[in-house]
Amino acid sequence: MNRFMKAAINEARKGINAGHGGPFGAIIVKDGKIVGRGHNQVLKRNDPTCHGEIMAIHSACKKLGTFDLSGSVIYTTGYPCPMCFGAILWANISKIYYGCNVIDTEKIGFRDNKFYEMSENKDSSSFIEELNRDECLRLYDEYMAKENRTNY
Repeated sequence: MNRFMKAAINEARKGINAGHGGPFGAIIVKDGKIVGRGHNQVLKRNDPTCHGEIMAIHSACKKLGTFDLSGSVIYTTGYPCPMCFGAILWANISKIYYGCNVIDTEKIGFRDNKFYEMSENKDSSSFIEELNRDECLRLYDEYMAKENRTNY
């Protein structure tokens, strides 16, 4: 077994045994060393965004003192949900290794597939709607006018 995936499994098990949430653990590795660890803490923190991958990204960013995790890879016990997939992309993580797939996750009661289906639905107008675009565009203009800004 891959030693980093084993560490992700152990991280998930730690969360399960503590009652923090589902069986999801993640490890971030850079230059052959673990720089971030996380497990699902949705129940512990009463926060639906505290997935294992997100917690591992928080851990790695804090440890490395940066929001840019370029050159790192993530090992996660389950295929990342759309939120986590997005966070992994925003963090510039280079590669994802996952254990269980979306169907495996659905079989144990998680609804990730619903979010994939919804994001692919071109007619989601009953759920998402543009509002006050002109005012928001002015805000964007204010942002672009700032000197010495870091795009992120």
